[in-house]
Amino acid sequence: MSTLNDALQALKTGTISPVYLLYGTEQYFIEQFKRTLIQSLQDDESEEITTYDLTEVAIQDVITDVETLPFFQDHKLIVASQPVFLKTKQDSIPVTHDLKQLERYVSDPVPYSTLVLIAPYEKIDERKKITKTLKKKATMINCNPIKSKELRKWINYMAKQNQIELTDEALFLLEAEFETNLNLLHLEIEKLALFVGEHGQVTKEIVAKLISSSITHSALELVDAVLQKNLPLAIKIYKDLEKQKEDPIGMIALLAYQFRVIFQVKLFKKKGYTNQMIQQQVKVHPYVIKLAAKRSTSFSVERLSEIVNELTNTDAAIKQGKLDKGIAFEMLLYKLITA
Repeated sequence: MSTLNDALQALKTGTISPVYLLYGTEQYFIEQFKRTLIQSLQDDESEEITTYDLTEVAIQDVITDVETLPFFQDHKLIVASQPVFLKTKQDSIPVTHDLKQLERYVSDPVPYSTLVLIAPYEKIDERKKITKTLKKKATMINCNPIKSKELRKWINYMAKQNQIELTDEALFLLEAEFETNLNLLHLEIEKLALFVGEHGQVTKEIVAKLISSSITHSALELVDAVLQKNLPLAIKIYKDLEKQKEDPIGMIALLAYQFRVIFQVKLFKKKGYTNQMIQQQVKVHPYVIKLAAKRSTSFSVERLSEIVNELTNTDAAIKQGKLDKGIAFEMLLYKLITA
C-alpha cells in the first residue's frame, strides 16, 4: 500500500504501475493523482482518458477495453469509478460483475494500458478475494481525509504553490471554515490567489469576503442572527440554504453543534479555564474556541441549556414525522430568537 506522496514521487520519476486502486473520500487527493498520472504519460495534459461508472458498466467490459490495443496513441488510460464490489455491503445495481476477469487481469496486465479503479469509500472490504488480489498485485493508494492536525501544513503548501502569503488570522479562518475538506480548500485558495495576485497577501477580511458560502459558514451566520435577535436575517439565511437544497435536519445538526460548543465553553469559562485549556478538552480548532468564547458572553448557562434542548426536540419531532421540516425549522428560529 502506498501513500499519495509515494505514488506521486514514483510517477514523477516515470514509474507507472499497470493497475491502481485509489480508495477514500478525499477528492483532492484523487484529482492530484489523476493530474500527475496524465502528465507522466504525456508531456501535455491532452491525454485522452476513458472513464467508466461501475454501477452502470460491468467490470468485464472495462477489461475488454483495457486489453484492446490503442489506435491513436501509445498508451491507454482507463479510469473506472464506483467499484461497489469492494464494499462490505454491495449496492443494488443493474449490472453483474465478473470478478474472476478482474482477478485474471490484475495478475497479468497488458503493458500498453493503465487501469485506475477509484473507490470513493471510507473503507473497502479487505476480507474479499478481489481486495486481497488488488492489495497484492496493484498499487493501492489511501485517499482518505487528513487529520485535523495536518490541515495547516496543507494550507501552507497550497498557498506556496499559488505564490501567496496568508496572515495568521486568514489561516485560522480557512482552518475553521474548511476543516479537512482539501478539495474545497484548494479551489478557494486558487480564488484568493487570483484576487491578490502573485506574491500578494491574503488577510482575514479578504478570506471572509471571497470564500464560497458553505453550510458550516451559514450555521455560524445563523448563530450570529440568533445573537442579534434578528429574525428576518435568520429566515433569509435559512431560505438561501433551502435554495441550495440543504436539508433542515442537517442544518439543525450544525446549529446544535455550534451551540453545544458555545455551551461547553461557557461552562469551562465559569471554572476559570483558558481558551487553550478548553481547546484541549473540547478537541476543536482554536479559532472555533475563540469564536465560541466571544459568543458565550451573550447567553446564560440556563439559556444555552434551553437552546440545546429546543434543537434536540425539534430534530426528534421532524424525524418522528410530527412536523414538516420547513415549518419546524422556521418555528425553531422564532423560538430561539424571540424567547
